[in-house]
Amino acid sequence: MANFHVISGTGEKLDLPILRSITLADLFDALRLGVEDFWEKPSHYVMLTIIYPIVGIVLAVWMSGYHTWPLLYPLVGGFALVGPFAAIGLYEISRRREAGEDTSWRHAFGVLRSPAIGSIAAVGVMLLVVFTLWLTSAQALYEGLFGSSTPQTLTGLLGQIFTEPGGMTLLIAGTMLGGIFALFTLCTTVIAFPLLLDRDVGAFVAVETSFRAVMKNPVPMLAWGIIVGSGLFVGALPLFVGLAVIIPIFGHSTWHLYRKLVEPASAIRGM
Repeated sequence: MANFHVISGTGEKLDLPILRSITLADLFDALRLGVEDFWEKPSHYVMLTIIYPIVGIVLAVWMSGYHTWPLLYPLVGGFALVGPFAAIGLYEISRRREAGEDTSWRHAFGVLRSPAIGSIAAVGVMLLVVFTLWLTSAQALYEGLFGSSTPQTLTGLLGQIFTEPGGMTLLIAGTMLGGIFALFTLCTTVIAFPLLLDRDVGAFVAVETSFRAVMKNPVPMLAWGIIVGSGLFVGALPLFVGLAVIIPIFGHSTWHLYRKLVEPASAIRGM
């Protein structure tokens, strides 16, 4: 049974990983390795993430029926906020491939037996709270500009944004607001989940290490956030269908980015 060391990990003292400096070239190398992981058995990985296009279609139908089109952009953008948690099984597949272990798709669910599952769940709940706050803030911004009455169709929403006085304000302010939430997510979880799968350091150390990684490598990590955020946004546009490919590639790539950023525990013990 997994031990639930949610905050501080298994040791008596905090296990603070040693970080490396990286360059923009490391980002593209991580992406290359992620693509290699994906193409090893792409059909299996698409099966793992096919739920996202299905959810996208359901959301589109729901918004059409209940006239909640103003939440379309926040929902699409919100995938960048929950993406680190959504790709948890893909980190495990990359970890197993790196170790020369079986990479059958069923092993993606092996994270449920991880000693760090409590910490993983805690950071996941944090992202869910961030996602909820983002949707609430986006809704409040819309109602502050246009009131509580919402357009009946997507065409009506687009007309409202591009023809009415508050439209550009909504677009610009909403994008800036979303950027703040995305930056917070990047700083707190960019490598938190891969670290927890690799080493049961606890939720606090995982979040703290992600923050230190961004502070130590601000330009590459901000570039990574832009790449991932842009990719998820583009993948979500065609009814979320593109996420069936985008999420696996970024998920695998994030594991390799983690390897580039964090010294292995074995190397630390050997010092």
